Amino acid sequence: MSGNLRRLFVGNIPWTVSQFELKQYFAKFGPVRSASIIFDDKTGISKGYGFVSFANRDALSSTVNHSDHELDGAKLNLQAVSPKQRNTRIDTDE
Repeated sequence: MSGNLRRLFVGNIPWTVSQFELKQYFAKFGPVRSASIIFDDKTGISKGYGFVSFANRDALSSTVNHSDHELDGAKLNLQAVSPKQRNTRIDTDE
């Protein structure tokens, strides 16, 4: 895992989950700088994905080493995001 890798794409976020809940969920793995959910500009409804930025790479490592991530009954899809490599998929299925 890259040394500067601290950002995570989170897919399959239920529309019922808030940005606060997303941040709270990932904070149990380490310090979170920010968590955001992307919303449709016209409808204001969640598009079902977002991003979490961690304060350090250890927090990201702790997150991806956890096998399953679930919020409101939906299994989350995770993908590490870095400035140089934008498509490093992290599969939480084992």
